[in-house]
Amino acid sequence: MTTQNYQIDINAPREKVWETLWGEETYPQWTRPFSEGSRAVTDWKKGSRVLFLDAKGEGMVSRVEENIPNEYMSIEHLGTIMGGVEDTTSPEVQQWNGAHENYRLEEIDGGTRVRIEMEIDEKSEYAEMFAGMWPKALEALKGIAEKN
Repeated sequence: MTTQNYQIDINAPREKVWETLWGEETYPQWTRPFSEGSRAVTDWKKGSRVLFLDAKGEGMVSRVEENIPNEYMSIEHLGTIMGGVEDTTSPEVQQWNGAHENYRLEEIDGGTRVRIEMEIDEKSEYAEMFAGMWPKALEALKGIAEKN
């Protein structure tokens, strides 16, 4: 596993950025660069299951490992959902099962610094793809959070 790191400074308070990250209406907006029609099915509470789905209902099965409001969210990825079938045991999934995606919000002068740490299999075909998508997603997050 390797860790990809991303960050962006947003001219909005941490509470506003947190709401934008995990809000039912705003989450699909800022995650659009990953997949058109993306959404998360969860209540975002610690220990809760998360389904990260695309417009076809395919995606990832995860769980909220930690949730400290307005500060830190850690998500553990457990498997995939393809064609309505959940997979947490195949050899392909086992290569990255247990990988984390961590979100840290820090107060800075006049706003919030968002830091993302994403563990990924360095041999994964998705490593380069995510490296291109995360900056676009964070710019979208910034735009939404600073708008209101």
